[in-house]
Amino acid sequence: MIGKLQTFRVHVRQVTWRHVAASLLVVLAPAGVLAAKDHTILSANEIKWSPGPASLPKGAQAAVLYGDPTKDGPFAMRLKLPDGYQIPPHSHPKPEVVTVISGTFRLGMGEKADPKAAENLKAGSFFAFPAGMVHHAAADGETVVQLNSTGPWNIEYVNPKDDPRRQ
Repeated sequence: MIGKLQTFRVHVRQVTWRHVAASLLVVLAPAGVLAAKDHTILSANEIKWSPGPASLPKGAQAAVLYGDPTKDGPFAMRLKLPDGYQIPPHSHPKPEVVTVISGTFRLGMGEKADPKAAENLKAGSFFAFPAGMVHHAAADGETVVQLNSTGPWNIEYVNPKDDPRRQ
């Protein structure tokens, strides 16, 4: 009797797992198909650069990799900055997560730009700031950074005279 009960339990487990697997396949297959249409994969040569946003000083180039920085939702954007490029003290209304892709990104904290106090972040460096953290930046050599955040993206300058949208 015990042998028949063990055989029955094994059979029930096999049938149960087969049904669960089949059910999951039916339920998740459409989601997998949708996910395949909603993903983004870009090789380096597919990245399209254009002039940077009007909120940044002239000379920057931008490439939106994912999402739309002007709309609500997550996005990934790269900024290519020429040698000597500077972004005056500013903050962002949403958290900012940044990776230095190439070059040297000089990052300073505070409401006054102090190049001597700025930290040199070389390719591969990373930082994450909460909303409202005041900082300033500069590029040593052509520098590319990747910015990940949630839109709509905005930059608020400490000194309104530094805002290129007002010039």
